[in-house]
Amino acid sequence: MQFADIDADRPTREGLSARYAELFALMDGGDAPDAVRRWESMRRETDTWFSLTHLRFSQDTASAQYKAEREYADQMGPVVTEYETGMKRRILAAEQGQGSAPVPTHLQALWRMDISTFDPAIAADLETESGLESRYTQLLASAKIAFEGREFNLAGLQPFLQNLNRPTRHQAAAAMWNFFQSHGEELDSLYDQLVKLRTKIARVLGDAVFTPLGYRRMRRVDYGPAEVETYRTEVLTHVTPLVSRLMERRKRDNNLDDLYAWDEPVIDPAGNPTPAGDRQFLTGAAQGMFEQIHPLLADLYHQMLDGGFMDLDNRPTKAGGGFCTSFPKFGMPFIFANFNGTHHDIDVFTHEMGHAFQNYQSRNQPILDYFWPTMDAAEIHSMSLEFLAYPHISSLMGDHAERYRRMHLQAALEFLPYGVCVDHFQHEIYNHPQLSPQDRNQTWRRLEGLYMPWRQWGDLTYPASGTRWQAQQHIYRSPFYYIDYTLAQCVALQFWHLSRQDYASAVGRYVGLCSQGGSAPFTSLLSSAGLQSPFERGSLAGVVREAAAYLNIRT
Repeated sequence: MQFADIDADRPTREGLSARYAELFALMDGGDAPDAVRRWESMRRETDTWFSLTHLRFSQDTASAQYKAEREYADQMGPVVTEYETGMKRRILAAEQGQGSAPVPTHLQALWRMDISTFDPAIAADLETESGLESRYTQLLASAKIAFEGREFNLAGLQPFLQNLNRPTRHQAAAAMWNFFQSHGEELDSLYDQLVKLRTKIARVLGDAVFTPLGYRRMRRVDYGPAEVETYRTEVLTHVTPLVSRLMERRKRDNNLDDLYAWDEPVIDPAGNPTPAGDRQFLTGAAQGMFEQIHPLLADLYHQMLDGGFMDLDNRPTKAGGGFCTSFPKFGMPFIFANFNGTHHDIDVFTHEMGHAFQNYQSRNQPILDYFWPTMDAAEIHSMSLEFLAYPHISSLMGDHAERYRRMHLQAALEFLPYGVCVDHFQHEIYNHPQLSPQDRNQTWRRLEGLYMPWRQWGDLTYPASGTRWQAQQHIYRSPFYYIDYTLAQCVALQFWHLSRQDYASAVGRYVGLCSQGGSAPFTSLLSSAGLQSPFERGSLAGVVREAAAYLNIRT
């Protein structure tokens, strides 16, 4: 299959109205099986179109054509949601009326949550919300940062932020934060509008604040804010002290009197190891690496590479970051990234390939809702593959493989306090939507000091004032999503621990977990793979001890 052949019909209001009228008539006439079958086919078509539209816009945010199509998608999103909500209501009502349960229990729970997040009264607000999120994406993608006589976007600046030369790192960090400061008022305004709009939407739906609605949007059927708060405390108790010691050692290893924020990215005193080649080399060498991990993984990668289902090169008007999307009509995933010649190329490559493998393994699930699990579970597959690649990472890192493994493990641990800080910040903001931009910055500074007490910004006055959060796109675009990365990281560390004991068994568990897709909630999926829930007290203690021993850090 070739990516160039992927296409889907553009939905229209008229077409959706006619097709859903037929489906509703079938449901009302008692022919639920045929209605559900036809609906599932239509959903896969529509979902494929949305995926293509968002991907093309991300590939070139300056294209007037792609921007117009993305804006049309923003308009159509609430329309599609309203029709899908109506269909889910009818299916659940039919199941209830029959006194039987043709709809699996987990699917019922997901759909009831979906229904609770939509009402026609908020359709226009949802369109506005999508537009504000797109404006943030475009703003960051528009960055043109002058540095050392050249012009870079945010992704292109990353290698300088890891440069072994300390003044270069400092200057690169200053250049990056100058960009954010120059757009500070707009960034504050965008977020202020999003917070107030999301709070308004929540109140229309019966919630006093956005937080409960944010959890329902994430389809969290088996835990809530109380469990997440317990988990954040576990990170603060077990991980923050370990990372503090790692930072102290980094300061000593680099002969520094003070460790500033621009020093933190240099994890290896010899300089962070870089990939053994460019994008063309990496994509070729990865085939052998994936073959050593599992034949099913290698087979998918071969299809994606030959079919053009990857866009990895950094370009001036390309959206930042990396993601994996999919085209359910065809059963194929797509990887989007911005390679920049640093070790992050390896991280994002293995990470997004983990998402792609899970989605491909789930392509034969009976219903679209199961193609992806909820995002907490989805990030397990991506982050765990980063660790399962360890024994074979020399294919991509050459002689620097062991240095990469140690650096990656440290980065994984260091990420956890930052990740829970982002989550705690969002809880504070949405539970107190009246906070001013200055209040929000003070909140970030307080939480940054709690979870990352080592952080020093030196003369970088803008992030020192509490604006670091503005660079985290999930805060704007995907509220309450970011904690999922940290939950999954805890599980991925379990896979790392298991793989050191019995690699084949760990990979087998991983493949089995991927194949389940989204057919069960987060904690149930963990239980089925014999993994511990991050919400259990002490769940982090064991992996932290193992990691500290591997890194030769006293606990």
